[in-house]
Amino acid sequence: MKEKVLVGMSGGVDSSVCALMLKDKGYDISGVTLTLCDKDYSSDISDAKSVCDKLGISHVVIDLRKEFENFVISDFISQYKAGNTPNPCIVCNKHIKFGFMIEKAKELGFDKIATGHYAKITEENGRFLLLRGEDKSKDQSYVLYNLNQEQLSRSLFPLGEISKTVAREKADNNGLINADRPDSQDICFVPDGNYASFIERTDGFKSQEGDYVDINGNFLGKHKGV
Repeated sequence: MKEKVLVGMSGGVDSSVCALMLKDKGYDISGVTLTLCDKDYSSDISDAKSVCDKLGISHVVIDLRKEFENFVISDFISQYKAGNTPNPCIVCNKHIKFGFMIEKAKELGFDKIATGHYAKITEENGRFLLLRGEDKSKDQSYVLYNLNQEQLSRSLFPLGEISKTVAREKADNNGLINADRPDSQDICFVPDGNYASFIERTDGFKSQEGDYVDINGNFLGKHKGV
């Protein structure tokens, strides 16, 4: 029997090519788009569904906004308020994409999930190892470092074997709607990049102005808040 794989599809080119490659390899695949925060997902969902229709596979949307708020946004706010610098993508990967998404996949009868991350997984002596992708300029293994053995054993990263250039070529050659879609660089729930404003709107916490001082305590200037 073919392995059943649920492919996380954001509407971008990487996840679309991930689905294309797995279908070409003979997997029984379906696409899923996760809604995670209060942004407009209509374009993402439309593009993901368009690719699924092109590939002749089913597409579902799963609402994980509550889980995302509890695990990712709350951690983001508390870490910044404590003076740390969080990476919400790492938290999201561990708890949402490779946590709740795997559980949803199992509930729906899928054997594994797949994403468009540029990384590789190999098995040696019964252990699953996370490796850098072939395209070192796009490697994303560092945001997957805390995945456990169960999560790695149930995940596929087909793009780890190719470059971003090849991924776009595959999308273009197969007539995928998002072949030229630019890469996302923003945190999905802070699209304007203004973390302080987001925390103030969401939590009510406002950073306070303070002094810059040197090692001897001499006043050097003022900062707008940390």
